[in-house]
Amino acid sequence: MAIKTVKDINVSGKRCFVRCDFNVPVDPNGTITDQTRIVGALPTLKYLIENKAKVIIASHLGRPKAGPAPEFSLKPVAAALAEKLGQPVTFVEDCIGPKVEAAIAAMKDGQVILLENVRFYKGEEKNDPELSKKFAAFSDVFVNDAFGTAHRAHCSTAGIAEFIKGPKVSGFLIEEELKFLGEKTAKPDRPFCVILGGAKVSDKITVIDALLEKANTILIGGAMAYTFGVAQGAKVGSSMNEPDKKETALSAIAKAKKKGVKFLLPIDHVITDKLDFANKAVGELKVVEGDIPDGWIGIDIGPKTVELYSKEIAASKTVLWNGPMGVFEIKACAKGTFAVAKAVAEAKACSIIGGGDSVKAINKSGYGKQVTFMSTGGGASLEFLEGKTLPGVEVLDKR
Repeated sequence: MAIKTVKDINVSGKRCFVRCDFNVPVDPNGTITDQTRIVGALPTLKYLIENKAKVIIASHLGRPKAGPAPEFSLKPVAAALAEKLGQPVTFVEDCIGPKVEAAIAAMKDGQVILLENVRFYKGEEKNDPELSKKFAAFSDVFVNDAFGTAHRAHCSTAGIAEFIKGPKVSGFLIEEELKFLGEKTAKPDRPFCVILGGAKVSDKITVIDALLEKANTILIGGAMAYTFGVAQGAKVGSSMNEPDKKETALSAIAKAKKKGVKFLLPIDHVITDKLDFANKAVGELKVVEGDIPDGWIGIDIGPKTVELYSKEIAASKTVLWNGPMGVFEIKACAKGTFAVAKAVAEAKACSIIGGGDSVKAINKSGYGKQVTFMSTGGGASLEFLEGKTLPGVEVLDKR
């Protein structure tokens, strides 16, 4: 979709309501432990500041259940953002009402305000028209740059657009997401290799189905590989799998065959007799080909699978990766995921990391800076790749 961006409109002197995704991890001392999402918003914010907009930023943080709570306050984000922008960011301890209106009335062109967590109001997630109207009342322009929440029809991501009289455009972050997850996978340079991992076939089946229409090769890893194994009659020991998804798995394999898509499953596995995820501990480790013995748990792809998958990745011109190959959070189970990260980073290809755990994994592996694009969306990335309409994108002006 050709969506208008901030570059397509005049923002000078305009009150721009900018929806960012500042849902960042904050430790009990109020320190932000990962600033990736703040950094991701900087190009749009800097452009608006340089072009003399009045920048009013809205975001959520966490899932506050009962209204305002200090641990869900965006106050620490204001300080981090001011440091990154190199200018003051005024934090307002509300997102609607007299305090907000007074702060916006006092703004000069190029100044920045960060509103308090929009989820402190229950109407936000219910897409309450009254709350949307209040956001629209102090805004001339709606800029959505929060791809991570674009699949949610909330007041600050979609509802506001119904009541705002001025332009409704995307920031540069959403523009990039649509380009890489949309255009680059719809018309990929071929061969196009898709790597899918994670725990459940049920979480990814619609993505698999959609990507079988586009990919040349699909590589399967993570616990979802054991569901495919069970469907084909393999023994998977005590490995996580979904026995009720056998038919779903078999139909994906059949569709791949019909479409001429190479559909590869692990040929060997790293297994353990004990997995304690909470304490990041495993028991004895060994590598097996074929069946996994009773009482043993598959926790990673094995070395032969790594070699096979790495060759496929190296031969590709476009690579899309969504989902780790194993329990990468535990060092002993991370070799397969990190080897795939290395192969993706070193491939002479357009490499797209599809959000969520894949981004965590590639950053943890040390190869994050060597890929072409990392999506900021988890659920939004998956829904977009499935071909679903994202409410936060649908409401924006078309070119």
